[in-house]
Amino acid sequence: MKLLHLLLFVSILSFGCKGGDEDSGRQEPKPVEEVTYDESRSLFKSYKGLVMAGYQGWFTAEGDGAGRGWHHYQKAGKFEPGFASIDFWPDVTEYTTTYNTAFKHADGEPARVYSPYDEESVDLHFKWMKEHGIDGVYMQRFVSEVKGESGKRHFNKVLANALKASKKYGRAISIMYDLSGSNSDDMDFIVRDWEELQRQFKLFDGRENPTYLRHNGRPLLAIWGVGFNDGRKYTIADIQKLMDKVKGPTKKASILLGVPYYWRELGRDTENSPLLHAVIRQADIIMPWAVGRYNASSYTSVAGMNLPADITWCKTNKIDYVPLVFPGFSWGNLKNDKSLYNQIPRNKGEFLWQQIAGAKMSGAEALYVAMFDEVDEGTAIFKTLKEGQTPLNADGKFIGIEPELATDYYLWLVGQGANWFHGASGYSSVKPTRK
Repeated sequence: MKLLHLLLFVSILSFGCKGGDEDSGRQEPKPVEEVTYDESRSLFKSYKGLVMAGYQGWFTAEGDGAGRGWHHYQKAGKFEPGFASIDFWPDVTEYTTTYNTAFKHADGEPARVYSPYDEESVDLHFKWMKEHGIDGVYMQRFVSEVKGESGKRHFNKVLANALKASKKYGRAISIMYDLSGSNSDDMDFIVRDWEELQRQFKLFDGRENPTYLRHNGRPLLAIWGVGFNDGRKYTIADIQKLMDKVKGPTKKASILLGVPYYWRELGRDTENSPLLHAVIRQADIIMPWAVGRYNASSYTSVAGMNLPADITWCKTNKIDYVPLVFPGFSWGNLKNDKSLYNQIPRNKGEFLWQQIAGAKMSGAEALYVAMFDEVDEGTAIFKTLKEGQTPLNADGKFIGIEPELATDYYLWLVGQGANWFHGASGYSSVKPTRK
């Protein structure tokens, strides 16, 4: 027995002293512990029937504690008239904590913004989701940002805020890695980061996180940016290896892939490689990126052709399909080009409802809304200021939502779409009227 104890001690000592990669000096990541959970505790067992939005969560403000300045509000290191990357201005009337900026309203009052680094701001966003019947959000995790210490600290804090709020308000939540700006070497980083999140936040624990979205019996992870032909520094083969590592031999996660709009034809915005279809067949869900691919006048000719054919292909290949809808598009300040203000008009919600109805009537079973809080490109559905209420911006401007509408109108309209996808009757291609 003493010999057995000695051998066991030596074995443990030898394992504990083992280093990581000798070339890099980096410790190998600890394997993720197998977590068992009671599936009955999970509130969202499938993406089917749900209407969820993307949640950027990347904004920060001077003095919010993140130490990142006016991140994603600013332009060229400044956030002042003439220097802004946002086109829409958030309506901060209901926020507990807000921050003065160098911008002013026409009456001279300073314009204020919020920061998702503050727990109460994220809590308010999830409260709005519940009030309007929106099912939840995908928490964007930008690989190019979370590779750095400050970026990781910020996005982990926002995620912690969101997990707490999702549980409080019963809203679905899932992680989405955005691969923009990534390279082939980042695939291993994603694997390590994903495993760290599982340990740190107990994502797979149904008691701790009953609102984490499941699909096909497993927690769902989304990976956006697969197969685009815009010169990315990673390959489809890299994505295939990433999926193999994330799913593992026990298929411990389901995968949603964010792909180009013309993924099926392998044309236009898509890399012309048959390997993309092979990778898609290994996924559980695909979501084509529709932002900027059509406007109100071209929607029928573009989506009318693609939606039914996409859905048929996915059903044949036993893949779930989630179309994307967006309220409009504007990035005049982001691109320093005044011609790009209100590039794809919202038309008082008509354009958004056109897409919601088109998806539903084409047989879609769920929706992805771009985005909850994206004011940089003007796709935000959360509360923003109206026309005539936005701050002054030197010789530029900010786009406001239509003055006839309430600031929560686009939240309400998405909520109506969610009612329809939940099975409610009385909806059609005609935009509902708010009473």
